[in-house]
Amino acid sequence: MTLQVTTNEIIVRLLLAVVIAGTIGYDREYKNRPAGIRTHILVCVGACVIAMIQQKIGFQAIEFARAFPKYAGIVRADEARLIAQVVSGIGFLGAGTIVVTRHSILGLTTAASLWATAGLGLAIGMGYYEIAVISSVVVISVLTFLHRLIHVDTLKKIEIKYRDKTVTKSYLQQYFADHHIKINDVSFSAEQSMQGMIYTNVYKIKLPRQLVYTNIVEDISLQPDIMKVRMIRI
Repeated sequence: MTLQVTTNEIIVRLLLAVVIAGTIGYDREYKNRPAGIRTHILVCVGACVIAMIQQKIGFQAIEFARAFPKYAGIVRADEARLIAQVVSGIGFLGAGTIVVTRHSILGLTTAASLWATAGLGLAIGMGYYEIAVISSVVVISVLTFLHRLIHVDTLKKIEIKYRDKTVTKSYLQQYFADHHIKINDVSFSAEQSMQGMIYTNVYKIKLPRQLVYTNIVEDISLQPDIMKVRMIRI
């Protein structure tokens, strides 16, 4: 490895960071996640710049030790110092993409993609192209294709509020049976309102692979007696 990074090399590294991070960011933006193309590119480019600065510092230390051998034992350049700060500091940005509500936590995958993108930027900035390219393929594959190859029939909770107890119960049982939805657990509550008794069922269900939970919410909401339907993440 030479002790100088040429201008062309700097341009190549930055462009590679933009391309790789932009591809990852496109997936996040297409899925309407908090951090999109620009955020991922900026994270990767920023990490790349810091890695190049750290590498430059290391090269300068070596050149100084060559020029002044008697000071060789004094000069120190830790090539992991700035990189370590990127790895830990990116957590604050990732935390900003995580949304915590009463029943769900969203944004964990986006936070992880930002952290991985920062790692790719560091690899590019240090000139480890093979590591960067192969790792980027893995990251993009996980974000884009993994859910198509591996499907986990997760348990979900759905909350349904309704007025007519007998009619709605019969309808829901028939709907779940027709769509092969397995009910693992159900809780029931009732409250008095100005409109009469309002009943609430919370079902813990297991969905078949071909069924999308948003379609379930939409289908059930068409029932005139049902007042509210929403999915609760476990």
